[in-house]
Amino acid sequence: MKAATNYTGNDFYCDVAIAGNVELTKEYESDNVLAFYHTKPFWPVHIVVVPKKHIDSFTTLSEHDEVILQELISVLKSIASKVEQEQGAARILTNLGKYQDSKHLHFHISSGEKLS
Repeated sequence: MKAATNYTGNDFYCDVAIAGNVELTKEYESDNVLAFYHTKPFWPVHIVVVPKKHIDSFTTLSEHDEVILQELISVLKSIASKVEQEQGAARILTNLGKYQDSKHLHFHISSGEKLS
């Protein structure tokens, strides 16, 4: 597998993670959703949850994405609950617009203080 450390595109998830071009520690995978430990974590626990279908962001979800959104919410709830039980706290975050480095809908589940 290719290393993704020098990736310079704008959709890491389609181009690298979902395409299998980097080794991932997966927490969950189905036909629609992939959840894995971040390749460059910002927190001690840092899991990313993405739809396998390209969707630009949370604000571009459409009625055609309802099944995927339902699964995303279910996966987010399950993993966040597990992290909360194990760590005592968890957060779920998604970014929009200029805050969104990768233009592919994704959620971060994390716990702990930001790593330096």
